[in-house]
Amino acid sequence: MNQSTHVNRQITLAARPNGAPTPNDFKLVESPVPTPSSGEILLRTLYLSLDPYMRGRMSDAKSYADPVGIGEVMVGGSICRVEVSNHADYVQGDLVVAFGGWQDYSVSDGVGVIKLDKAMPNPSYGLGVLGMPGLTAYMGLLDIGAPQVGETVVVAAATGAVGSLVGQIAKLKGCTVVGIAGGQEKCDYAVNELGFDACIDHRSTGLEEQLAQACPAGIDIYYENVGGKVFDAVLPLLNTKARVPLCGLISQYNATELPAGPDRIGLLMGNILVKRIKMQGFIVFDDYGHRYSEFQEAMVPWLMSGQIKYKEDKVLGLENAVSSFIGLLQGDNFGKLVVQVGPEQIDFGAKS
Repeated sequence: MNQSTHVNRQITLAARPNGAPTPNDFKLVESPVPTPSSGEILLRTLYLSLDPYMRGRMSDAKSYADPVGIGEVMVGGSICRVEVSNHADYVQGDLVVAFGGWQDYSVSDGVGVIKLDKAMPNPSYGLGVLGMPGLTAYMGLLDIGAPQVGETVVVAAATGAVGSLVGQIAKLKGCTVVGIAGGQEKCDYAVNELGFDACIDHRSTGLEEQLAQACPAGIDIYYENVGGKVFDAVLPLLNTKARVPLCGLISQYNATELPAGPDRIGLLMGNILVKRIKMQGFIVFDDYGHRYSEFQEAMVPWLMSGQIKYKEDKVLGLENAVSSFIGLLQGDNFGKLVVQVGPEQIDFGAKS
């Protein structure tokens, strides 16, 4: 590669959003392709993952991770090929999962980089069913939720990257599964393709009544990734000793103040006490990164045998990342959202 004739397109944070992000909160810039030093590798982004947690990183509020600085490249997991290697563990052409962010090229010292099979037929799966969302679904449900045969599991964002896998794994464990999703098309997919027992459109009227009808024996596990009115409908139906794994609250990410209405903390705490509910938040790589191989050993056979089905929402072009991310926070995606940034096959001898 003749680096002098290439540029590195980068999408940076231009301003901190007040409420929902807008295109003006981002900026597309160009910089020279970086040169790796000794012990480093130059990575070319093939696929970029877009995930709800990125909205939190745009805020400077105290959280589990440092915020993206103004003018800095937006963070994000990526599937990359090694283009130049000055690192003993990598060679040109290696396929890896990295944290390259919203850009064409990045440099890494190898820390946190996961090497993939070069012949992997669907490399982008490393950002979804075989990546962070898959690990989140698997560990949150099985380690915190601890499902038992015959229990009822409810999951919101039921056709999303995490929710779709939560429901399918719960079915494999012998549970009754009820999904909640936005739109009849997504609900039909959850039932007819993913095998959920029922799915409720949260945009329709009577969410509370429909959920109660779908869960006549109550709810033993609610996998929480949405919050808001969905959790309001779930709370009264939680059974004694119910478990609530908490991996996200997408309905609140754009909020600038607490919702109007009475203080419901007492109601929540009362239910947790009387019903002895276990509610536990987790940060997947901090809490379960060391168990990634355990997850893969289970997920790969399920995926290859067709016991787990997976849907991607693939967008072409880094320049479309911003509009796609804004749509993600509004529930516009259908499946795991990834952006194809570069070609899967790279001609390393090309001079352009």
